[in-house]
Amino acid sequence: MTHEQEKLGRISAVRKNSFTIDFEDREIPARLRGSFRDEPADRWPVVGDYVTFTYNPAGDSVIRSVCERKSFLQRPDQARTGVMQYMVANADYCFIVTSLNEDYSYNRIARYAGVALQGGAVPVAVLTKADLCGDVDRYVREVRTISDQIRVHAVSAPNGTGLDELAEYFAPGRTICLMGSSGAGKSTLINAIAGEEIMKTGEVRASDSTGRHTTTHRQLIRLKNGVSVIDTPGMREIGMARAEEGIDRTFSDIAALEGMCRFRDCRHETEPGCAVKAALASGALSMERWTLYRSLEAENTDNRAKKKAISKLAKEYKKNKKIGTDREETT
Repeated sequence: MTHEQEKLGRISAVRKNSFTIDFEDREIPARLRGSFRDEPADRWPVVGDYVTFTYNPAGDSVIRSVCERKSFLQRPDQARTGVMQYMVANADYCFIVTSLNEDYSYNRIARYAGVALQGGAVPVAVLTKADLCGDVDRYVREVRTISDQIRVHAVSAPNGTGLDELAEYFAPGRTICLMGSSGAGKSTLINAIAGEEIMKTGEVRASDSTGRHTTTHRQLIRLKNGVSVIDTPGMREIGMARAEEGIDRTFSDIAALEGMCRFRDCRHETEPGCAVKAALASGALSMERWTLYRSLEAENTDNRAKKKAISKLAKEYKKNKKIGTDREETT
């Protein structure tokens, strides 16, 4: 292989073991080189990754390596216990798109923010369908209490309200990851900002204000101004795992209080000199926020323990399998 044959591109779509690379305004089909089988799953390419590859004009090109990531978003797989789902790489901003109707969930926004901060992206809560809400300011204030690191904007794509506030994120070379439930208005939002229909939109059911899935897989779309948008399938639930730093950064006020407790191993129950209990008593910290923090922390710890247990079993299985193979070879 010559140096000229190896190219640099970006993963724009992943479907099982087939990949699509965005390269010089073309979509190139690709597959992994065989040695990737020995790599851990979190080192396999995901949408948004920059990769080196050997170009094949007559068929699948071959992905040779994944470049260093500046951000990496992941969550526990909802279908498989102890398994992580690796979602998006190299996103600068994570747009948490939530419509101001029955889709709105303070808890879910907090979870998305934790995932974004853990992965190295800036969480931006975009509250859509503001024209259908009677008290937009109340929701904006409420979401801002989630974290001092979350940015909040209320918008209405049909009439253009608030869209100018999002202009700062759409600078050439930036990558924006869209996350949120189906029907939250992700596609409508991007189409309004781009000024053309680049993403398909789906109808919203009047019965429960939820939408149909218009995105079935993660995909990267490059806008004319050089901004990359990564759309993701609608997620009404998002779990917490491997998110210790993300949770602490989301709830930085609580993390600071815990550091002020008299005892380092304070459980915030009956111990004297507990700064958390004092904040709860004075109203400086709400019980709702404290309860949400503890529940996310417990969920994260539980998923981490399950992951370790499954990893241990997998290692033991591989070890026993190797011992059995060695014995067969010596008989």
